[in-house]
Amino acid sequence: MKLIFAMSKPQITIKDIARELGVSPSTVSRALKNNPDISQETRDLIHKYAKEHNYKPNALALNLRTSRSNTIGVIVPQLIHHFFSCVLSGIEETAAKAGYNILIAQSNERYDQEVKIVHSFLAGHVCGVITSLAKDTSNYDHYLELIENNIPIVFYDRICPNINTGRVVVDDYAGSFAAVEYMIQTGCKRIFFYSADIHLEISKNRKNGYLDAMRKYKIPVDDSMIKLCDTREYAIAITPDILEKEDRPDGFFAINDETASGILYACKLMGFRVPEEISICGFTDGAIAQNTDPKLTTVEQHGEEVGKSAIHLLIDKIENEESNKSSNKIVRTNLVVRGTTK
Repeated sequence: MKLIFAMSKPQITIKDIARELGVSPSTVSRALKNNPDISQETRDLIHKYAKEHNYKPNALALNLRTSRSNTIGVIVPQLIHHFFSCVLSGIEETAAKAGYNILIAQSNERYDQEVKIVHSFLAGHVCGVITSLAKDTSNYDHYLELIENNIPIVFYDRICPNINTGRVVVDDYAGSFAAVEYMIQTGCKRIFFYSADIHLEISKNRKNGYLDAMRKYKIPVDDSMIKLCDTREYAIAITPDILEKEDRPDGFFAINDETASGILYACKLMGFRVPEEISICGFTDGAIAQNTDPKLTTVEQHGEEVGKSAIHLLIDKIENEESNKSSNKIVRTNLVVRGTTK
């Protein structure tokens, strides 16, 4: 006897509908629940497409929604950094008061590790995620999986501009502009900028602050003055060659304090006096800034406030899915002047 097996068509997902209709997965998800934030026209279009293609809600997603815990997943690029430890402090204190548990995971600046963490959070039925991107993250499908499963996300510091979700950022542009302007006003005429990878929003914003401050005072900037360097070790490696050139800088603005401390070490190694001959400014204001000799001038990021703002935004989304409360928060910076500038 010949057995014939009917091959069933694969079920379409929210991501399939989003791709076909040219909208985000979160828009599809909210439209299917008749969220009034989505226009009636868009809701009708999405419902019609879903019906025509026999869309069925993902059983796993439904189970996740009904069995979710009161645990919030937090992804940290590197725990050893002062800024991220301050962010965690703000998150933990506020979460505990609100009755939530925190599950902390470290990506170690690796995209593949970040993806594994997100999948473990999904499997662990977390009720929300607070995250900052690893340096090499440029694909965001793992975060779209969270959205498809109705798990709210809040990005902090290193955000994904392509996903419409909660964000808490430091005012990187204003902080950079203020730092570079101060260095110019205290006599610097050739300031180099050591940057992180430009695909990160924080790098773009800090670079733009640097460029606009230089532009305001009509100081020319060429490509040789902007270096891709965001670690102490690499700063120590590349700075001596820069200082040996005839048109050497009289100032350095660094993307973080670790890099600034490497610049300072290289300057002293080469026999330059800081700040008499060369000014240096960092960005963070952690323990490193207060333990160099001389102490670093830097931009204070207020990490604890970033953490508190992020958890407040996330809890609001968890407890009130239809909330129209602003999902974006900008934390102001301030310049802390110490011994590495005049």
